[in-house]
Amino acid sequence: MEEEKKDKNGQDYTDRLLKTRSILISGEINKDQADSFTKQMLILDSENNDPIYVYINSPGGDVYSGFAIHDMIRYVSSPVYVIGEGLVASAAALIYLAADKDKRLAFPHSTYLIHQPLSQMKGVASDMAIQAEKMEGLRRELDRLIADATGKSVEDVSRDTERDCWLTAKEALEYGIVDRIITKKSGI
Repeated sequence: MEEEKKDKNGQDYTDRLLKTRSILISGEINKDQADSFTKQMLILDSENNDPIYVYINSPGGDVYSGFAIHDMIRYVSSPVYVIGEGLVASAAALIYLAADKDKRLAFPHSTYLIHQPLSQMKGVASDMAIQAEKMEGLRRELDRLIADATGKSVEDVSRDTERDCWLTAKEALEYGIVDRIITKKSGI
């Protein structure tokens, strides 16, 4: 596993990416990834206000970690470009939508998934009722955020996220999630 984090010269990939002002979000969104992302963003933003490039390929994960990353993208002074590659699903789509509309880019074969938050409720009935109320509030917030980012009405987004809403890069462009589809770095 440690070998995968190093290039053929033994250099750490993360350090090399940071030199290019690039961050990769890959795999499950969780607290560790949110903490690592926050540190990287704060370091890059403290250096200068040049653009930061965030590449996302993730099936999603913990929505609260997704909000931590989303809010950090909105917080920094540097302009942040997000580039969707592979799968941008669930909490990863929440992160993707943190960038300003003109800075949300997609590779042609990327796929997007928006839906209502998932829950694994357990406990006594009264605690489950509290969790259900919290989940409903979270769903309203996610729908509002998607609506604000895409220009759609909250009602339309709520209807679309009632079930899994899968979108190709082209469909995500039409929906307002993606701003441009790129095939070359010069397209940024």
